[in-house]
Amino acid sequence: MEALVLTGKKQLEIKNIDKPEVKPNEVLIHTAYAGVCGTDHALYAGEPGSADAVPPIVLGHENSGVVKEVGSAVTNLKVGDRVSIDPNIYCGQCKFCHTNRPELCENLSAVGVTRDGGFEEYFTAPAEVVYPIPDNVDLKSAAIVEPISCAIHGMKLLKPSPYQKALVIGDGFMGELFVQILQAYGIHQVDLAGIVDEKLKMNKDLFGVKNTFNTMNGDKIPSSEYDIVIEAVGMPQTQESAIESAARGGQVLMFGVGGPDARFEMNTYEVFQKELTIQGSFINPNAFEDSLALLASGKLNIKPLMSHELELAQVDDFVNGKLGVVSKAVVKVGGEEA
Repeated sequence: MEALVLTGKKQLEIKNIDKPEVKPNEVLIHTAYAGVCGTDHALYAGEPGSADAVPPIVLGHENSGVVKEVGSAVTNLKVGDRVSIDPNIYCGQCKFCHTNRPELCENLSAVGVTRDGGFEEYFTAPAEVVYPIPDNVDLKSAAIVEPISCAIHGMKLLKPSPYQKALVIGDGFMGELFVQILQAYGIHQVDLAGIVDEKLKMNKDLFGVKNTFNTMNGDKIPSSEYDIVIEAVGMPQTQESAIESAARGGQVLMFGVGGPDARFEMNTYEVFQKELTIQGSFINPNAFEDSLALLASGKLNIKPLMSHELELAQVDDFVNGKLGVVSKAVVKVGGEEA
């Protein structure tokens, strides 16, 4: 079968490899679509993701497909099921798993990171991380459940209330997802700061954003204004802006992935005087059911956010930056007919 294999740092190759064998607790999935995200860029560059990827490895941790074979111990899935896959596999034995913080698992493994993922025609996954998708959710959208679930986990770490005002910093794909998810959680006003006029306008016209700020054009984000601030960039200057824009009693979610050695400055008296809550957010524990429900309800409109549909052979150009500005890329591996 055809697979896109990470063979070394910044080395991707199309190869013909054997179809994987199914273990008793696993299912074999014919890949339909696989999303490409910032983690794939990092793994391609030799940087860590949720765990370290050791070449040769097939990336692709945002996946949808159709079950083609089930292991002898699997009882919750059947051949023909249309599914989405939560890539993260927890050990269930470390202190974090035992204290209901599985995202901090000391032995975390992941489909498309530590084991072969969706950038190939067929892959296997433990049945426990494979979710049937509702009938009204198409397979292309189902490939995006994993990033939605990461945002949902972030929301679960917050205490949102309808009266609150929220700011999302970052008009990339995850920032745009947060705009819609905050509204789905009942937040009455969501503002968006970014750097691309077209994206800011789309979010205002289509998704109900009240105020937009293009920081590249000199727009100033109001200080001490927002009850909830989602930082979805991961750069020191945007992280500092997130602290500054939070109101008294505000909650700041540091969602954007910064560089492993990056640092930012903050006024510690401001954190004290405002009584701020500053919260990190890592991966997506126990958030797939909520994500699928939101998709099925129609409260999330993700199709306008998908800017590129790629073939496997185009992924190398994408992670090398040769395709220009990409909001969200999805790789068509088998498509709806998978």
